[in-house]
Amino acid sequence: MAAASAATKPLVQEHLYKVLVIGEFGVGKTSIIRRYTEGYFSPNYKLTIGVDFALKSIDWNESTKVSLQLWDIAGHERFGHMTRVYYKYAIAAIVVFDLSRPATFDAVIKWLDDVNSKVMLANEQPVPVLLLANKSDIEEVSINKEQIDKFCKEHKFIAWFPTSAKTNTNIDEAMNFLVKFILDLPEESHLPAPDRHSLPNSLVSSMDNSYTRSLTDKDMPKRWYCCS
Repeated sequence: MAAASAATKPLVQEHLYKVLVIGEFGVGKTSIIRRYTEGYFSPNYKLTIGVDFALKSIDWNESTKVSLQLWDIAGHERFGHMTRVYYKYAIAAIVVFDLSRPATFDAVIKWLDDVNSKVMLANEQPVPVLLLANKSDIEEVSINKEQIDKFCKEHKFIAWFPTSAKTNTNIDEAMNFLVKFILDLPEESHLPAPDRHSLPNSLVSSMDNSYTRSLTDKDMPKRWYCCS
């Protein structure tokens, strides 16, 4: 009986996806990644030099496991010439701006154009790009939903979310939306999966002990803004 039960157990499909997290320096990219992968927020800001990495393992359902390589790309201009190397094999991107610094919103198009010019899906379509309006916890900021809706539609973002790494607002919701969008992409659009040789030894050694979470329908986004 035990052998029969084992035989009927559904096979688990494992997916490894590389996702870029980009935007100007100081917008909170590292804090968002840390909140999502490690579950905490630190007020101490440290400038990312070049690129940093994080891994998130998700038991999406009984038959699907997703591993996300999140590439935290430095926002400072002097690191910009290396982005072509960093973007290789990415299947999606997240552009982050700081609601309290309007200039970082003005720079969103620069980052979007950079991605679109340097990486695409296997079917030669643009990679899906999600927009995060970060630091929504700051009392002084205001969110012009209509303006951002229009902006996203014009520039073909898949969606946008107001987020806060500090208060953990919409971080999981935004990432769940992106993962579902990636999983729904047609098979022919998938790029070769990045392998462990593309990662630093410190990340490779931690992959088997990475943060794992099981997702159910109740985890899916309840507050997001569609851009289509």
